[in-house]
Amino acid sequence: MRLAAIFFFVILPPAAARDFQVTNYGAKGDGKSVDTQAIQKAINAAAAHAGTVTFRPGSYLTGALFLKSGIRFQVGEGVTLLGIQDLSAYPEMPTRVAGIEMTWPAALINVYDQKNVTITGGGTIDGQGKYWWDRYWALRKEYDPKGLRWAADYDCKRVRLIQVYKSSNVILSRLQLHRSGFWTVHLCYSHNVRVDGITIRNNIGGRGPSTDGIDVDSSTHVSITYCDIECNDDAICMKAGRDADGLRVNKPTEDVSVRNCTVRAGAAGITVGSETSGGIRNIRVSGLRVTAPVPKGICFKSAKVRGGTVQDIEISNLDLQGVPTPVSVTLNWNPSYSYAQIPAGIQNVPDYWRKLAQPVPPEKGLPHFRDARISKIRARNAKEAFEVNAYPDAPVENYRFDHLYIDAKSAGTIADAINWVFSNTVVKTSDGSEVSLKNCKNVTGLPARQMAANH
Repeated sequence: MRLAAIFFFVILPPAAARDFQVTNYGAKGDGKSVDTQAIQKAINAAAAHAGTVTFRPGSYLTGALFLKSGIRFQVGEGVTLLGIQDLSAYPEMPTRVAGIEMTWPAALINVYDQKNVTITGGGTIDGQGKYWWDRYWALRKEYDPKGLRWAADYDCKRVRLIQVYKSSNVILSRLQLHRSGFWTVHLCYSHNVRVDGITIRNNIGGRGPSTDGIDVDSSTHVSITYCDIECNDDAICMKAGRDADGLRVNKPTEDVSVRNCTVRAGAAGITVGSETSGGIRNIRVSGLRVTAPVPKGICFKSAKVRGGTVQDIEISNLDLQGVPTPVSVTLNWNPSYSYAQIPAGIQNVPDYWRKLAQPVPPEKGLPHFRDARISKIRARNAKEAFEVNAYPDAPVENYRFDHLYIDAKSAGTIADAINWVFSNTVVKTSDGSEVSLKNCKNVTGLPARQMAANH
């Protein structure tokens, strides 16, 4: 396997000749007055001069803001932007949400069809997410008994914190991102984006559902470095569209570098999928530190209606502390969410329900995962070293594992794998088990049984 080189060409905006202080446009910064219009006026003024939008220390209550090409949005230390808890403050716009193109409320901070934008400063952007989380759980209580689990995430319109959509040459750096209503940083249909030194904390005052950390969605040439993440779903995730709609759009995520990040809470340290329809390729991940209670270290996931090819993935130098499953591949992920079926008798359904329920031919629906190299992984106090399940007619192919050390209660199972090669691998288990192989071909180099200390 040979990975293509990844190059980044993020162009910094020119040095700003002028600062545009939001208080000069009427912003109060008292945490009570609605400052949306005043901040947007400062943004529009700065855009005419490639200027910098600045804030005096304080708390600024705001709805959706739309950044413009060429500006620097400086949320400095001592500054907090607070998201308004009212859907009317976030106008609906065409976008993609969870793999489907549809109209959806704007994010709190939007870089929408722009270029050369920097958001930085060391301050805080707080979505005040519990309001949105409570709305979601209330809808789930109504939907789940009706067989509509798959529709809840789309019908309950929750506000993302930062959306970068159809944009280029964007930098997000040195920000505290708190309590997102939905996904925290969503990079969609964009290229040349750098995310550096971001701290995400979505567990303040509750546990927000679907509060992904950083989602790279059908985007290219993305760099993610030195981020520190606590969320309640995928922490750093590669996505490329869902099912029939994702296959129609057919845009890949490719040429992504993730380095030197920490994941303290979330669904996994690094996730690839489940939205794979447009393809995901040439992804490099290194230097991740992942701690309990994160359940998985490396997670590949998809479903039998997603389609797409995931290939040329390189993951190395991961330190997993108390992570129950170091390596997971699940290609029948979360069926109640992944497989949409409109119950009989329901009328006047929205168009996006029909998109979600549109049948995908089996020959297009099966995802294909191949050509990955996973090396230099140290996992301690795990429960199950491997959890791998694919399909006999769509196996996971050509994975290479080198210099793995896993200390686990049990070794786990690898199913539907072809041409997996292990070298310099140690799997120590407290129950004395070895990795169980099911419907596999040419899996070589797995170590013999080694006993670990009791957990």
